[in-house]
Amino acid sequence: MTDVTSAVVENTELISAIDTVWVSICAAIIFLMEGGFALLEAGFVRAKNAMSIIAKVMVDISFGGIAFFLVGFGIAYGDSNGWVAFDFGITEADLGLGLTVSNKLFWFIQLGFAIAAISIVSGAIAERMKIWTYAVYVFIFCAVMYPLAANWVWNPNGWLAVRGFNDFAGSGAVHAMGGFAALASAIILGPRLGKYGKDGKPNSIPGHNLPLAAIGAFILWFGWFGFNPGSTLGAVGNYELIGSIVTNTFLASAAGGISTMIYTYFRYGQIDITMAINGVLAGLVAITAGCNIFDPISSIIIGAIAGVLVDIAVELIDRIKIDDPVGAIAVHGVNGFFGVIAVGLFASEGGLLYGGGTELFVTQLIGVSVIAIFSFSITYLVMFLLRKTIGIRISKTEEKAGIDAVSFGVEAYTTFE
Repeated sequence: MTDVTSAVVENTELISAIDTVWVSICAAIIFLMEGGFALLEAGFVRAKNAMSIIAKVMVDISFGGIAFFLVGFGIAYGDSNGWVAFDFGITEADLGLGLTVSNKLFWFIQLGFAIAAISIVSGAIAERMKIWTYAVYVFIFCAVMYPLAANWVWNPNGWLAVRGFNDFAGSGAVHAMGGFAALASAIILGPRLGKYGKDGKPNSIPGHNLPLAAIGAFILWFGWFGFNPGSTLGAVGNYELIGSIVTNTFLASAAGGISTMIYTYFRYGQIDITMAINGVLAGLVAITAGCNIFDPISSIIIGAIAGVLVDIAVELIDRIKIDDPVGAIAVHGVNGFFGVIAVGLFASEGGLLYGGGTELFVTQLIGVSVIAIFSFSITYLVMFLLRKTIGIRISKTEEKAGIDAVSFGVEAYTTFE
């Protein structure tokens, strides 16, 4: 081996080592976001159902993780015909992504995206869905549904990837996918007992522990700094890009929180802190698609729009009698859709507002619309079939007493009234 060859090998090994550490850290941070989902959703529901939320998030991770390992990863990142790949499991074959990390590590970071998408659904169906039926749906979602969307968006041969669709870290493939699945699930399940009066007006069912929900939101906020920058899939040569992504992610989230505070103050006469939490998350969701190509001012504008949009969407969803205890549909579905469209408007190169014409905007609109329709329709069909076969909703007795005591024989707070 010549000195030049040896130097090339050593340099390649060094790059792979650095990128492996970077992706491993980001993947672990993304995995921690499941703790954020668990605390956020548990705090937003009643005390008698808090442990059921923990159980559902554990189902997301365990059932969803095995499904994505056995089937989903291959469908997403195997040799694709543009719509679907028929590989299964993790192969050592080149995925065509030019990766400097192993396929197994790439699988693990992508697992974080898959279980984040399904965890969006768990909040919208809180306090009323059977755990084992939910586990069946989680397996289907992570084995087939989410991987198909990931294939279209991130597989080099996916039809949206080939078209030039930009969804860098998943406003569409993760958040709109999960949000519109949550919408279909909530419709099929129906509202919680007592949510709507005989006159059709919604009754408030406040969460039992808002500080717990806030802690969950902070964990998710922290996790986004693995979620978005980690999508670079490598640190070497990406220091400027990573810096831009981190900055844009923060600016949008902060702007989302500010705009929600202002909106709720003038709308209701006081700041709604629960909506402020969702405003920050809405800003994070909206920036995720284009965090790699936005400038800082555009990021602030996008976050500010998202912070108001989430408030309007929550009110509208409640008004049409769709019961979403945590606001998952508004945060992830509505703002995931908006975030993808925002790329077509605000992209520094190709954005409609930057003189780029309509090509990128049309591509973004087509892509996110297909993802949303696909996610909603397949979820609606699956949930309908599950309702007709094994049943999806807990009994009225169980719902009144609380899922924790009846299904799990445990309560979150033994002295909590």
